[in-house]
Amino acid sequence: MTVARSVALFVLAALCEIGGAWLVWQGVREHRGWLWVGAGMVALGVYGLVATLQPDAAFGRILAAYGGVFVAGSLAWAMVADGFRPDRWDVAGALICLIGVGVIMYVPREG
Repeated sequence: MTVARSVALFVLAALCEIGGAWLVWQGVREHRGWLWVGAGMVALGVYGLVATLQPDAAFGRILAAYGGVFVAGSLAWAMVADGFRPDRWDVAGALICLIGVGVIMYVPREG
């Protein structure tokens, strides 16, 4: 159950961070206004909170693993929100990152 909870928190964190950054981008770069920027900042703050809910207490481990989730999630977000089409190397890189997440977070450790 702990792994499932951890994965769900990583997905929620990715939605908050990537979505928040996208909202800020839209507000500033696409001139959609400060309401978009503000919503993005709130989402980014929620990301910070969600990251603290991970069962593992090691900040560095959580952030390192989240980096891999962010890579894969960013490509998925771009596909849905912006019509981006990743090539095979994008997909291969994202899969490598997700394997890294699995090793960092879920491989049994001594002590």
